[in-house]
Amino acid sequence: QVQLVESGGGLVQPGGSLRLSCAASGFTLDYYAIGWFRQAPGKGREGVSCITSSDGSTYYTDSVAGRFTISRDNAKNTVYLQMNSLKPEDTAVYYCATDKFVGSCTDADFRSWGQGTQVTVSS
Repeated sequence: QVQLVESGGGLVQPGGSLRLSCAASGFTLDYYAIGWFRQAPGKGREGVSCITSSDGSTYYTDSVAGRFTISRDNAKNTVYLQMNSLKPEDTAVYYCATDKFVGSCTDADFRSWGQGTQVTVSS
């Protein structure tokens, strides 16, 4: 049974940093696509950063490129999202998701989701 558990969210001041973790169980992460998505109040879910299953290439949405970094620790079966220079507009619930044979960062292509972790950027 595929299970994803996010952690690491919280309240941080603008310009600060957080590292989100997504612990996977029930499958071997390195053979799957994995992504981070977020949903702000009143807005749709947005693909933030993904690692594709085909060649392990990474994707970042324009608003986080250069500030966020996705990484994967296959030994721990865990994916991370390092978030630096956080802005109030980064405030959202962050979810990790996974599926096989995904070459995109579109939420409709991912079938297994974690419960989410809240990130709030505010002074």
